[in-house]
Amino acid sequence: MPEADATPNGKPAHPGKLGVWTSLDTLAAPDAAALAARIDRWGYSTLWLPEAVGRDPFSLIGFLAAHTERLAFSTGIANIYARDAVLFKSIAKTLGDVLPGRFILGLGVSHPHLVKGFRGHEWEKPLGKMRAVLEGIAEARYLGREPELEPPIVIAALGPKMLELAGELCAGAHPYLVTPRHTEQARAILGDGPWLCPEQMVLLETDAEKARTLARGHLTVYLRAPNYQRSLLEQGFDESDFADPKKPSDRLVDALVAWGDEAAIRQRLQQHWDAGADHVCIQPFRPDGGLGPDETALEALAPGR
Repeated sequence: MPEADATPNGKPAHPGKLGVWTSLDTLAAPDAAALAARIDRWGYSTLWLPEAVGRDPFSLIGFLAAHTERLAFSTGIANIYARDAVLFKSIAKTLGDVLPGRFILGLGVSHPHLVKGFRGHEWEKPLGKMRAVLEGIAEARYLGREPELEPPIVIAALGPKMLELAGELCAGAHPYLVTPRHTEQARAILGDGPWLCPEQMVLLETDAEKARTLARGHLTVYLRAPNYQRSLLEQGFDESDFADPKKPSDRLVDALVAWGDEAAIRQRLQQHWDAGADHVCIQPFRPDGGLGPDETALEALAPGR
């Protein structure tokens, strides 16, 4: 993997140590911008925005970046079926020029039901599709202004082969719905150098019954997806842990969602770093079950405190 490009101040481009993963699709644009500005002031390094059936993440990043000063942005992830390699290269170069050192292109294969049922595309084997897109981006022609910094690319990677591809052709990997044990295994596959940026769901709630009930509500949609089911089996869980996606086992809930007080959540984050993560992006659920991130948790866990 090539060495990371340098930023204007001479420091390597990097996602930082602690970021935020959240959807802002339900917020009015001014409210989303104000939240991004608070995340920036709290000292988080990178804001990761998903793409599913809502806003275009790249347009949103351009808007949010205009209301922040230091915060970097990444897609977690942009669907590789939604755009071709030429457009991905154009997006990366454009945002790289507009936001030097503040943009990371995060790509993923998404899920068959979103690719086929929602978008109407033919689903392809994930590893081959991702390799073709990455190689296409590298080879695509671009005649616009070149950015001072080449934006890094990370890919959603869970299994060994996709992790190997991340280390071969990308700046690193962005695993989702994983435990510190997976982080340790992923680091062993990636080796030294490539970034490892796992997502971690968190819930600032000390009541076990309430925390697990809320966590199950957020996990259900993911536990129905075959790729996450395979990943969880590889991580050491049993089919019985998610046989009913609406009622996953306590041990699965506790492993995937770091709930409790601030100290308990910080301990889970440290476990990822100790296991080899370069960057952890937290997805903070609200204890009242509402949409959007829990700002109380964000402020409590802020690196800038």
